[in-house]
Amino acid sequence: MNNLDKEKIERAVTLILEAIGEDVEREGLQGTPRRVANMYEEIFAGINVEPREFLQVSFTEFHDELVLVRDIPIYSLCEHHLLPFYGKAHVAYIPRGGKVVGISKLARVAETYARRPQLQERLTSQIADCINENLKPFGVGVVIEAEHMCMTMRGIKKPGSTTVTSAVRGLFETRSETRAELFSLIMR
Repeated sequence: MNNLDKEKIERAVTLILEAIGEDVEREGLQGTPRRVANMYEEIFAGINVEPREFLQVSFTEFHDELVLVRDIPIYSLCEHHLLPFYGKAHVAYIPRGGKVVGISKLARVAETYARRPQLQERLTSQIADCINENLKPFGVGVVIEAEHMCMTMRGIKKPGSTTVTSAVRGLFETRSETRAELFSLIMR
């Protein structure tokens, strides 16, 4: 990540620890600011990556039926509280004109967008829009199921609650039977 200022993060974490009344020289906290800076470098690695680059390489295969990658693990940080949300993304598309993409690339698109400060709703739409704009398929469908630690650890404190978001484009948006097929395959 080119623009990450690890020194600034370390200073900020030190200030937070001091602000909550901790002794930053305490054995367990020594090195914590550095560890947090390193963690943020990993967690936010998607900020300077352009996900559409993963979709540049395609293959000629005249398959014009639904392709679905289910249960892609996603981990992100909610931009409201900087607490994690995590779960599964289900990404589908219907290829057009003999243009298919390696299925791992769909997971890479999802992971790259997740590795940014996020809202689940935005994440879902960004994945769908990226695939739709770059592959120009007959349709794209993305469903994300996630648990948000801001609802589990604080606030309403409801562990185990899951938020489900969807974004549909093309045939998944205009044809109810195509959308129903997608959701039935996801729910298996």
